[in-house]
This record gives sequence, structure tokens and C-alpha cells, in this order.
Amino acid sequence: QVLLIESGGGLVQAGGSLRLSCAASGRFFSTYAMGWFRQAPGKEREFVASISGSGGSTSYAESIKGRFTVSRDNAKNTVYLQMNSLKPEDTANYYCAQRTGSEYTYWGRGTQVTVSS
Repeated sequence: QVLLIESGGGLVQAGGSLRLSCAASGRFFSTYAMGWFRQAPGKEREFVASISGSGGSTSYAESIKGRFTVSRDNAKNTVYLQMNSLKPEDTANYYCAQRTGSEYTYWGRGTQVTVSS
């Protein structure tokens, strides 16, 4: 069983920045790709970013490309999402997830990000 705990969400004005963290329990953290997703009220959950186990490969949704950066510190079993130039449409609950094979198997409970205009 893997426990994922997100933190770092909050209220920020448009144009501001936040850094989300996701701390993972369990062993062999560095062998698993990690992802960030978000879900806004009334909308489906959507992919935001992912990072390979080594951190050498990343992927981003088009809507946040150039503004968000995903990274990880395997020594701390933690993955990060640096969010810059935030927009009101970035308001959502942000989740991290651990990928096992082709699926995201373990999910955190999320952290709320609210961007005011």
C-alpha cells in the first residue's frame, strides 16, 4: 500500500505562483513514474503533468505547458509541481498519483488551488 499526501495548495491571485508537494510512502519510489492531475467543480479529472522515475522524462498538458514544472526528489520520496503565471481557470483540486505499469494505481486525496482574478 502506498500513501500519497499532497500539500501546498491555497488561494493566490492571478499571475501568482504556488508549489505543490506530494510525499509518498512505500519503497522503491524512484522506480515509479508519478503524475499530477486536477479536477475543477463540474468537470472531469484531467492530466496535468507526469515525470519518470529517474526524473529524466516529463510530460505536460498543453494548457499548462510553459507555466508549470514537475520535478522530484527521490531521496525525499517527494514529487513537486511548480505553478507559475496562474490563471483563474487553473482553479481545481490537484492530485498526485503513482503509476504502476500503464495505470495510475495510487492516488492522494488532493490539495485545493484557488486562483482569484
